[in-house]
Amino acid sequence: MLMGSIAVIRLPEVYSRINAATKSATFGVSSTMVATFLFFVYEKHQISGKILLAILFVFLTAPIVGFIISRTAYHIGIPLSERLVPDDLKADLEKKE
Repeated sequence: MLMGSIAVIRLPEVYSRINAATKSATFGVSSTMVATFLFFVYEKHQISGKILLAILFVFLTAPIVGFIISRTAYHIGIPLSERLVPDDLKADLEKKE
Protein backbone atom coordinates (compact mmCIF):
# COMPACT_ATOMS: atom_id res chain seq x y z
CA MET A 1 0.00 0.00 0.00
CA LEU A 2 2.89 2.36 0.67
CA MET A 3 4.28 1.86 -2.82
CA GLY A 4 0.86 2.54 -4.31
CA SER A 5 0.57 5.76 -2.32
CA ILE A 6 4.00 6.90 -3.46
CA ALA A 7 3.12 6.03 -7.06
CA VAL A 8 -0.10 8.05 -6.89
CA ILE A 9 1.90 11.09 -5.81
CA ARG A 10 4.81 10.68 -8.23
CA LEU A 11 3.22 9.48 -11.46
CA PRO A 12 2.60 12.20 -14.07
CA GLU A 13 -1.00 11.64 -15.16
CA VAL A 14 -4.35 10.46 -13.93
CA TYR A 15 -4.31 7.24 -15.95
CA SER A 16 -1.07 5.98 -14.43
CA ARG A 17 -2.25 7.00 -10.99
CA ILE A 18 -5.49 5.06 -11.37
CA ASN A 19 -3.51 2.01 -12.49
CA ALA A 20 -1.16 2.22 -9.50
CA ALA A 21 -4.00 2.76 -7.03
CA THR A 22 -6.02 -0.13 -8.44
CA LYS A 23 -3.10 -2.56 -8.36
CA SER A 24 -2.00 -1.65 -4.85
CA ALA A 25 -5.55 -1.80 -3.48
CA THR A 26 -6.18 -5.16 -5.12
CA PHE A 27 -2.91 -6.56 -3.77
CA GLY A 28 -3.43 -5.13 -0.29
CA VAL A 29 -7.00 -6.32 0.17
CA SER A 30 -6.28 -9.71 -1.37
CA SER A 31 -3.21 -10.21 0.82
CA THR A 32 -5.25 -9.41 3.92
CA MET A 33 -7.98 -11.81 2.86
CA VAL A 34 -5.47 -14.59 2.10
CA ALA A 35 -3.90 -14.08 5.53
CA THR A 36 -7.34 -14.29 7.13
CA PHE A 37 -8.12 -17.45 5.18
CA LEU A 38 -4.83 -19.05 6.25
CA PHE A 39 -5.49 -18.08 9.87
CA PHE A 40 -8.82 -19.88 9.83
CA VAL A 41 -7.33 -22.92 8.10
CA TYR A 42 -4.37 -23.37 10.46
CA GLU A 43 -5.70 -22.03 13.75
CA LYS A 44 -9.40 -22.87 13.66
CA HIS A 45 -9.17 -25.86 11.27
CA GLN A 46 -12.00 -24.66 9.06
CA ILE A 47 -12.20 -23.52 5.48
CA SER A 48 -14.19 -20.35 4.93
CA GLY A 49 -15.91 -20.16 1.56
CA LYS A 50 -16.95 -16.57 2.24
CA ILE A 51 -13.35 -15.44 2.38
CA LEU A 52 -12.54 -17.26 -0.85
CA LEU A 53 -15.51 -15.57 -2.50
CA ALA A 54 -14.36 -12.18 -1.19
CA ILE A 55 -10.90 -12.74 -2.71
CA LEU A 56 -12.46 -13.69 -6.02
CA PHE A 57 -14.78 -10.67 -5.89
CA VAL A 58 -11.88 -8.26 -5.31
CA PHE A 59 -9.83 -9.80 -8.12
CA LEU A 60 -12.74 -9.49 -10.52
CA THR A 61 -14.14 -6.08 -9.64
CA ALA A 62 -11.14 -3.86 -8.79
CA PRO A 63 -9.49 -3.97 -12.25
CA ILE A 64 -12.85 -3.44 -13.94
CA VAL A 65 -13.55 -0.37 -11.81
CA GLY A 66 -10.09 1.03 -12.61
CA PHE A 67 -10.72 0.51 -16.30
CA ILE A 68 -14.12 2.20 -16.18
CA ILE A 69 -12.73 5.20 -14.28
CA SER A 70 -9.86 5.54 -16.78
CA ARG A 71 -12.19 5.31 -19.74
CA THR A 72 -14.50 7.90 -18.23
CA ALA A 73 -11.56 10.22 -17.62
CA TYR A 74 -10.58 9.82 -21.26
CA HIS A 75 -14.09 10.55 -22.50
CA ILE A 76 -14.44 13.74 -20.45
CA GLY A 77 -11.19 15.02 -21.94
CA ILE A 78 -8.47 14.60 -19.33
CA PRO A 79 -5.26 14.83 -21.38
CA LEU A 80 -2.75 12.03 -21.76
CA SER A 81 0.87 12.46 -20.79
CA GLU A 82 3.21 13.96 -23.37
CA ARG A 83 5.34 10.81 -23.11
CA LEU A 84 2.53 8.70 -24.58
CA VAL A 85 2.93 9.16 -28.31
CA PRO A 86 0.24 6.91 -29.81
CA ASP A 87 -3.36 7.45 -28.78
CA ASP A 88 -4.83 4.12 -29.83
CA LEU A 89 -8.20 4.72 -28.24
CA LYS A 90 -8.71 7.93 -30.20
CA ALA A 91 -8.12 6.09 -33.49
CA ASP A 92 -10.56 3.34 -32.48
CA LEU A 93 -13.23 5.83 -31.48
CA GLU A 94 -12.85 7.72 -34.76
CA LYS A 95 -13.37 4.47 -36.70
CA LYS A 96 -16.65 3.81 -34.87
CA GLU A 97 -18.04 7.23 -35.73
